[in-house]
Amino acid sequence: MPGDPSLGRVLDVRESTAEVLLPGDPEHRSRERLGHDGITIAPAMWAQIEEVTVSAGRDPADLAADRCPPTVVRRPSSADRRPPTVVRRPSSADHAPTADDPEPSSCVPSSPSGRAPRRPPRGHPAGRVRVTPMCEPRCGEETIQRLERSIGALTTAANGHLEATLPWYRALPAQERSWVSLVAHTGLTSFLRWCKGLDETARLRSVVFGAAPTELTRSISLSQTLDLIRGVLEVVESKVDDLAAPGEEMALSETILRYSREVAFAAAHVYAHAYERRGAWDARLESLVVDALLRGDTDEDISLRANALGWADTAPVLVAVGRAPDHTDIGMDALRRDAERRGLACLLGVQGRTLVAVLGGAEVREAVAALAPHFGDGPVAVGPVVPRLFAAGRSARAAMSGLLAAPAWPGAPRLVEADDLLPERVLLGERPARAHLVDRTFTPLQAAGGDLLATVEAYLECGRVLEATARSLFVHANTVRYRLGRVGDLVGLDPTSPREAHVLATGIALGRLAHSEKRFHGSGRTGD
Repeated sequence: MPGDPSLGRVLDVRESTAEVLLPGDPEHRSRERLGHDGITIAPAMWAQIEEVTVSAGRDPADLAADRCPPTVVRRPSSADRRPPTVVRRPSSADHAPTADDPEPSSCVPSSPSGRAPRRPPRGHPAGRVRVTPMCEPRCGEETIQRLERSIGALTTAANGHLEATLPWYRALPAQERSWVSLVAHTGLTSFLRWCKGLDETARLRSVVFGAAPTELTRSISLSQTLDLIRGVLEVVESKVDDLAAPGEEMALSETILRYSREVAFAAAHVYAHAYERRGAWDARLESLVVDALLRGDTDEDISLRANALGWADTAPVLVAVGRAPDHTDIGMDALRRDAERRGLACLLGVQGRTLVAVLGGAEVREAVAALAPHFGDGPVAVGPVVPRLFAAGRSARAAMSGLLAAPAWPGAPRLVEADDLLPERVLLGERPARAHLVDRTFTPLQAAGGDLLATVEAYLECGRVLEATARSLFVHANTVRYRLGRVGDLVGLDPTSPREAHVLATGIALGRLAHSEKRFHGSGRTGD
């Protein structure tokens, strides 16, 4: 079907598959992007299409009702090589419709083969085209020219303003200051392109912040970056009267405000992305540190890795372990925030279903009880306090052993010390727990001399009855009571408490075994 040359052509859009479009359709007009390659058709271009259609004597709103053949948008072949998305206005040189011409059509015809008509050859009057930028210029031509001439002076003034108003900028090393200056200069040139309508809002973060390396986000915080943006745009805003053409001062000021908003959001996006990547890396590094502590590594790499995570030379240190909460990530974040709020350094790791927390701070022993609710169900075992992080492996291993042994003590509290589970840990075959229990009970009683060891043994054998113990020792009951008090002061365990009496009995029995082994091996060597 022959077409009306006054309708122009909207043809070649790089699309992976052919698509049928109606230019007059309101839904079609509202679309800003076509195709998988991101070719943009600006709203101003759709306005031109409607203008050309109206000039042909057709109402764009009636196009859909005409049921005419739709515009065919297809992927160009390799032989075409035509520029994408071209719109032209009717030229005066185009032939005017005559009586022999068919009635004007309200839609762009397609060739019988389904291919769109080609553009007029170069030099032909009908071949003059106008390519619409990404968006309409935001400032007048004269204002844009003044901005172009002033970019160098604005950059110099911005650097001076930053150095005069931002103390953190003056304290930066030379290399990082050069990065910041580069970002400021790129921001000004991007503002110029933005005023021309050449840069989309979505590209600002890659244009402005892509000039500096990502390491800059570690040296400069987001608030400092916003101060940087504010300072640069304050310089531009202070020179609005000189930069804007007569009558465009208000328009330029509004453009500066809109640009500052978009750049601020772009900076927030950059820092959020950097924080996500750094958070993922820190989580892996933190897991490596916790694994090394559980293995018993004591090299300097542990301290170096912990320092990279912000762990200062914090003392004392302890390790708490328990079941991981159902929502592990949420529970770990809550535990970390609570620990930081209490002034504690914190390293977290997950071993299977076990949550391991390495805590450091002056009041870590008192604060750990408040952190227990962040663990999952079941007991939370706490290792002994150690002086530095490099010794935290001992606390971690004791806490893990205590967590395994806790079910053997039905009356154990939810937050239980690993040293309170020494008898149960001995049953698991832990040699350090055995040695610790002997040193805590049998050794000091034996070294004290007198009748303390004999009294506590008799008291335990008599079922913890004072009168029966006194009769077996041929002493008064008050004497037994006095000696038991001295035992409690010496070893820190009360023989009259059922649980602590059990610990004493186990420790004394292990001490007798150790003493017998020494005598046996000693006599054997003597016989040789």
